[in-house]
Amino acid sequence: MRILLLGDVCGPTGMKIVKQKLKNVIKEKKIDFTIVNGENSAENGKGITKNDFKELINAGVDVITSGNHIWDQKEILEIIDEEKKLIRPANLLEGQPGRGYGIYEVKNKKIAVINLIGNVFMKKSQDLFSFAEKIIKKIKLKKDADFIVIDIHGETTSEKMALGHFLDGKVTSVVGTHTHVPTSDTRILKNGTAYQTDLGMCGDYDSVIGMNKENSIKKFQKDSSAESHFPANGQASMSGVIVDANDQTGLAENINQIILGGNLKQKI
Repeated sequence: MRILLLGDVCGPTGMKIVKQKLKNVIKEKKIDFTIVNGENSAENGKGITKNDFKELINAGVDVITSGNHIWDQKEILEIIDEEKKLIRPANLLEGQPGRGYGIYEVKNKKIAVINLIGNVFMKKSQDLFSFAEKIIKKIKLKKDADFIVIDIHGETTSEKMALGHFLDGKVTSVVGTHTHVPTSDTRILKNGTAYQTDLGMCGDYDSVIGMNKENSIKKFQKDSSAESHFPANGQASMSGVIVDANDQTGLAENINQIILGGNLKQKI
């Protein structure tokens, strides 16, 4: 099974590159299943709208994960309970709309996609590690799903790394989102789980994590002329990884970074 995972889609430029390039990548790389974090895909870079959801699915995305900005566009509340292809962090505080994971069928196999959010420097949520342990007991690899993919939306590298090792051998892959910067620690962990601390973003890297760089600098300088953050609008890069998983074990055989377009060094 070949799974493509892309980092946070950031604003109009991120949407544009996904719509322009994703279907060709899926075809050329023989991708079986595509997961994209869409929590910054709205025009202002905060949240996801109903139209963003539709456009990402039409572009070839199979499942959209999210994170701390999932509720920024209130209209998403109108569809999140019904749309199985859109998930929010599973360990948000109880009682929130939507679902935190889904099990999807492709090529007569079941892929579980689980969205989690970190506890460090993030809004209050249920304990990451105890929740992860509980959900992995509920969805067991090769029993309840042939493959299990985790999107851990977190601020700190250490928390994501710890979760990767904690789940090593129990899931197909653990990949991080949220920081919008692709890390270079792409690897298969000791017990067979594919891992990367952060996938990066689909957006303009001539920016400050996807936002206009001049305005962001003003924000740090506490300049009174600074506006609310808004996305950069230059040429975007599409960042993520491709995971090859073994059909018999459900664990990873290979993981490769993919970066296309924009001003980052290309990796294909």
